[in-house]
Amino acid sequence: MGRTKIWAIFKRLLKKESWKWKHVLGSAFKWKRLHIHHFSFIDDLLFKIASIFEAIFLVSTLCFFYLCCGCQI
Repeated sequence: MGRTKIWAIFKRLLKKESWKWKHVLGSAFKWKRLHIHHFSFIDDLLFKIASIFEAIFLVSTLCFFYLCCGCQI
């Protein structure tokens, strides 16, 4: 019986403290909503272009290695 009374007091204190912190720090932890529907299209396009350039660079680097160093190994 003593545990439940202590637990009830602890829960009540916890609720009071959480309201204080929500009021003080509430705006600090909120994310601002950005409407970025048009940015997602641009981001997808740039990601595809960057992926293509990266693939070309990696394949050309591999070909250069085999042409210059592959025969001597």
